[in-house]
Amino acid sequence: MTEVVALEDAEVRVAGRAIVGPVTLSVGEGERWAVLGPNGSGKTTLLRLVGAMRQPSDGVVRVLGERIGRTDLRRLRERIAHVGHAVSDLIPSTLEIRDVVLSGKRSALVPWMQVFDAADRERATSLLERFGLAHHGGQALASCSQGERQRVLLARALFGAPELLLLDEPAAGLDLPGREALILALEATDELAGVPTILVTHHLEELPSTTTHAAMLRDGRIAAAGPIDGVLTDAQVSDVFGLPVAVRRTSHGRWSATATA
Repeated sequence: MTEVVALEDAEVRVAGRAIVGPVTLSVGEGERWAVLGPNGSGKTTLLRLVGAMRQPSDGVVRVLGERIGRTDLRRLRERIAHVGHAVSDLIPSTLEIRDVVLSGKRSALVPWMQVFDAADRERATSLLERFGLAHHGGQALASCSQGERQRVLLARALFGAPELLLLDEPAAGLDLPGREALILALEATDELAGVPTILVTHHLEELPSTTTHAAMLRDGRIAAAGPIDGVLTDAQVSDVFGLPVAVRRTSHGRWSATATA
């Protein structure tokens, strides 16, 4: 198995206190991971480590064959795509949706200082059509609903043919139709075939049926990790969230968790 992400006793400390780690985790080529845990468990910090957005305080982090701290992070970040509110909030809301998608060519926040040809523009249009946004390309990002905005960000992420896709609570704040449209896009998109993904969420209901592996964090450490069926069990999910729950997987491969007390 080719390792796409490898963390070896990785730790992040703030003011002398460990907020993540030590964590050891390996993500292989083509695997689709979910990272779950309660608020404050370190999920987003872990994702920032993997996304080359921060350095570890200790331990080793390797992403796409490059060791964080010993490589050009700007070049590495161009190979990684992000979907989430942290990215969305940095993109000018006045940009046209088509331009937002085009900005994903170099994982930039704006399309300026980049050159796009006819093939680029055709690909951007094709991605917008795939995600049900064909008639929105000329509109400003500010005109999008929250669900539409997340699908625009997914199209942007896939435009650059990333080697790793990171999703930080992509369904947060979405209503039911918006959530299901996003999950369907994640499940059915041909461009995701073979692309390793890591999706952070609080909710099992937000996991695409294509998720292959899961890791659960508690107090900054991994409580369980591996193939998803062996991780999302009643006992382990109850332990991590501190609440007795029953975990169920539907015939369509989707997950849910319900309190039993």
